[in-house]
Amino acid sequence: MAADLLRHLLRRPAGWISAGLLVLLYGMALLAPFLSPTIPSTQNLQRTYHPPTALVWQGGRLCVRLYKLVDPSTATYEPLPGQAAPLAWFSQGAPYKLFGLIPSDRHLFSAPSPAYVYLLGSDATGRDVFTRLLYGSGISLGIGLVGVALTSILGLTIGGLAGYLGGWADSLAMRLTEFLMAVPGLYLLLALRAALSSRLPSDATFLMIVVILSALGWAGTARVVRGLVLSLRERPFILAANIIGQSPWTILFRHLLPNTFSYLIVAATLSVPGYILGEAALSFLGLGIQEPSSSWGLMLGQAQDIKIFMLNFWWLLTPGVAIIITVIAFNLFGDALRDAVDPRFRLPGK
Repeated sequence: MAADLLRHLLRRPAGWISAGLLVLLYGMALLAPFLSPTIPSTQNLQRTYHPPTALVWQGGRLCVRLYKLVDPSTATYEPLPGQAAPLAWFSQGAPYKLFGLIPSDRHLFSAPSPAYVYLLGSDATGRDVFTRLLYGSGISLGIGLVGVALTSILGLTIGGLAGYLGGWADSLAMRLTEFLMAVPGLYLLLALRAALSSRLPSDATFLMIVVILSALGWAGTARVVRGLVLSLRERPFILAANIIGQSPWTILFRHLLPNTFSYLIVAATLSVPGYILGEAALSFLGLGIQEPSSSWGLMLGQAQDIKIFMLNFWWLLTPGVAIIITVIAFNLFGDALRDAVDPRFRLPGK
């Protein structure tokens, strides 16, 4: 089944291109400490709102161009003619733990002091936007996967039990899902987050956002799973399992729920962008990830200053571009996955 699914995905350019892009994004998130030239909390108040530094080939080596500050009031920088510093590869730098476990101090590239490298410019305190973007991707992308996993488990369990048991269990579960779906999601999200303390460590805030988004998102999944189970429980193989005396729990978890996995896989893929956007909305409004941690929503929230738009500091809006690319990639991958899983959507003759 996996080989057949992979074959159908490879026949769709949108599917394998989006899958490759997502693998690249998550790989960069996992290797963020190694790929970034510094750590996200490193500040340089002498280089605030620095534009992206140009890379040039000089002396047979890849170098980074040097700049001087011309006008501090407008953060205007000009490159120094003919001056560049060679990039140092696999150089020593700030210590970190790769994957949160392996201690290391090696970075893919850096610029020797007193030179500096800002691939995507710097922010209001001189922090490297590229570094913060990489570190922030771990939170923004991780929330989507963890949140969807919890939502799928809740929706699968509650919806499966409601559809199979019926009676009061079905009525209770459906009234709860109808209540959650009737409440405007954004307002409930803001109310839940505001009711909890905003002065929590970053890891606790991360888990809190995941729990809140999961609590809001499982209702739709549960209703669909319930409908699938209701249609499946009258199938001959389920009736045969009842006749031979298998227990209700065995029938539910061995026969009914596995037949809903194809829907869950597609639904989970298409739901990840919602969690990413939910975290971005909370952080943008100041109710999500807090400093000194970084996320794409937090970076966008910090880019609301009118000065950024008046002086065209466009590089501070790159987290928005990252969110757009990720959401589009997940949607395209979900569509391709749906076409590959459901025979009704497969291309003719394939």
